[in-house]
Amino acid sequence: MIIGFIVACEIGFWAVLGAGLAARYLLGRRRLGAVLLAGVPLLDLFLLVASYLDLRAGASAGAEHGLAAVYIGFSVVFGPGMVRWADARFAHRWAGGPPPPRKRPTGKAHVRYEWRQFGKACLTWLITCGLLLAIILSIDDSDRTKELWPWIRSMSTMLSVWIIWPIWAWFSPREDEKDPPQDEPSN
Repeated sequence: MIIGFIVACEIGFWAVLGAGLAARYLLGRRRLGAVLLAGVPLLDLFLLVASYLDLRAGASAGAEHGLAAVYIGFSVVFGPGMVRWADARFAHRWAGGPPPPRKRPTGKAHVRYEWRQFGKACLTWLITCGLLLAIILSIDDSDRTKELWPWIRSMSTMLSVWIIWPIWAWFSPREDEKDPPQDEPSN
C-alpha cells in the first residue's frame, strides 16, 4: 500500500509542478501558479501521514516505510531546487524568460557548490533518520520496526560516500574553461 503512495506522490510532484508552471506562464495566472507550487510539499505530508497510519494500524515496518522516509527527506531538501530548475526552464521556453545558466561553476565557486550539496545531503540524512527514529520510538515494538534500522545505516553510508565529491573538489577544483585562442586577422 505504501509503495502505491510513494508512486502517487512522485507522479503528483511532477503533475502539481507542471500545473503550477502552466498556470503561471501559459495561463498568466501567477497567483494560482504560486498556490499550486506551494502545494508541492503537501504531498510529502500526505505520504508521511499515510505511512504513520499504516504502522499505527498494526502493520510491521518494511522496506516501503523506510523508502517513504528517504523519499520525504530528499523531497524536502532537494525538491525546492528542482522546482527552481523547472521554473527557469519553463519560463525560458514558454514565457520568453532569460535562458537558464549553462556554465558549470569552476574554481572556488565549484568547491562552494559541492560543499553546499553535501550540506543538503546532511540535512536529508537528518530528516530521514529523524523520521525513521520517530517511527521506531512511537511504535515502540522492536519486532515491528526492525526493518527500519538498515535504512538508517544506508543513509549513513550514502552520506559517507557523498563527502568524496566536496573533498575532491577542494583538492582539485575545476579550472575555468578558457576560450580557444582566436586567430589574428592577417594584413
